[in-house]
Amino acid sequence: MNGTMLVIAVPAAILGAAGFGLATAAQQRATKEVEVAPTLSPKLLTDLLRRPMWLIGLVATILAFTLQVLALSYGPIAIVQPLLVTGVVFAAGFSALMSRRRPDPLILLGALLCAAGLSAFLLLARPVPNGQPTSMDFTTGLPLAIALVTAVAACLIYAATSPHWTRVLALALATGILYGVTAGLVKAVTGQLRLGLTEPLHHFALFGVIVLGPIGFLLSQNTFQQGRVVSSAVAIITSVDPVVAVLIGTFWLGERVETTPALLAGECLAAVVVIAGIVFITARGAHLLHEIDEDKGHSLSSAGHPDPAPG
Repeated sequence: MNGTMLVIAVPAAILGAAGFGLATAAQQRATKEVEVAPTLSPKLLTDLLRRPMWLIGLVATILAFTLQVLALSYGPIAIVQPLLVTGVVFAAGFSALMSRRRPDPLILLGALLCAAGLSAFLLLARPVPNGQPTSMDFTTGLPLAIALVTAVAACLIYAATSPHWTRVLALALATGILYGVTAGLVKAVTGQLRLGLTEPLHHFALFGVIVLGPIGFLLSQNTFQQGRVVSSAVAIITSVDPVVAVLIGTFWLGERVETTPALLAGECLAAVVVIAGIVFITARGAHLLHEIDEDKGHSLSSAGHPDPAPG
């Protein structure tokens, strides 16, 4: 892999992560200011279009997505997507800044655990790109496709039927999966563009991005609006996204990762660290949420004003 290509891909991915972090903080805040909408209802977007804070998040999303496309044009998906997990750290920082409070150090610690786990996975997997892939192999990747579709469907069903607060985590999981799949499709499109501007029109990937990208974005807005412990949802989205992207890069785009028994054990340990980070953030967020509810009980002056989600 050309080192010059990484000089472009890595900074673009990190700047993209910062953009996604800003977008997440702004959009999460704006979604609390409008009426709660059903999952995947376009009405949520029409309501949010009148919120300046959400428009700031939308611009940040577009810029971040552009940087992600640039990064995927020069680097393998197994490197670019894990770097985007740093977005959870940026999101925590921007959220605290917008709420005029200091970032919770324990939330940041959990975010860093997620980032460290994925970084370790990346170093152990040692991804090798397959040049610039122009097509996706759905034959060998069919089991993965079935598993992803099943997982998204199960998450949406659970979120629609369960009254428990964990339904938001299910929405976050579905969002992360859709984001990861979209990233894989974008990687294929960037390879096709090198063959000509009209080449993507002859492949499935471009149309997949057009359909799945907006669905994932709308689902993320539902997640931000319906969740009070948003930090854990953001951690799930930003962790699941690169994991799915790496799987797609391996099974659909022909990228290779090291799979010796020792490295597989290390990769599994890294995955445990990521999960531990998510659990830690969720527990800390729930604790902060309890503190906020207690403060509201002692202060009637805050009645009628939406509280920003902890973390």
